[in-house]
Amino acid sequence: MKRKINFKGKPLSLAGRKMQEGGRAPEFFAVNTELEEVRLSDYGGSIKVITSFLSLDTPVCDLQVKEFNKQAQALAENVVVVGISQDLPFAQKRFCQANNIDKVKTLSDYRTNSFALNYGLLIKELNLLARAVLIIDKENIIRYLQIVEEATNAPDYQAALQALKEVIENPLSGKKEQKNISHCLPCEVGAAPLEKKRQEELLAEVSGWELTEERKIKKMFQFNDFSQAKYFIDLISIIAQEQGHHPSIRINYNKVKIFLTTHAVGGLTENDFIMAKIIDQLAV
Repeated sequence: MKRKINFKGKPLSLAGRKMQEGGRAPEFFAVNTELEEVRLSDYGGSIKVITSFLSLDTPVCDLQVKEFNKQAQALAENVVVVGISQDLPFAQKRFCQANNIDKVKTLSDYRTNSFALNYGLLIKELNLLARAVLIIDKENIIRYLQIVEEATNAPDYQAALQALKEVIENPLSGKKEQKNISHCLPCEVGAAPLEKKRQEELLAEVSGWELTEERKIKKMFQFNDFSQAKYFIDLISIIAQEQGHHPSIRINYNKVKIFLTTHAVGGLTENDFIMAKIIDQLAV
């Protein structure tokens, strides 16, 4: 997955988790035009076409939503088309009413950047969504991912539509699903922590993390300055809240030290290593 795009030729960075075709689509939430919270899981077993864009106030984004709305007219009922940006829900509602957008479900990611961070599409320097097209099948596997390299260009509609046709005709992916690290699972108080052998097995799967006190793992991250270190913590806080698994964090100017443990069991669980992998993906 690209971690850089261009905006009028200027290189920009993408922040968030690293997604790839064949991986499981992580849950996210956004807000519809009625200010209601909507999650990926709300679309159930439908095929999801999600197209992200910078702002409806730009001509390319304006046309992007109109084109997907046009194409959606001929799609099967089990295909849902979602357009998502950082535009406020009020602006999205005005746009849809003015342009008769009735097939694309518009969502706003303005509250917490949940979609942007979970799919690695947050343009760090602009705090806007990169232009992209994703196709997520009925089993919530990412079957297609197109990130437009130059943000002022339109997506390749024909490539996306061809990919959608293939997903509809072949609902089961031919690609092996990547190991799922999408979400931590609730822990029961009184459950046993991982045995040391299992801790060591999982520790080998995460780079740079160290076992401490046999009930925590820790890692140090270093950045150019304090503002970048704080930005990293802000990203972690959003994802940690969604995951329901909260690390201990220490910041010292440009250094951030993360500690992970599961308090409910008084030691390490699989969740700590899932969260470690997610935090590694967020490092920018």
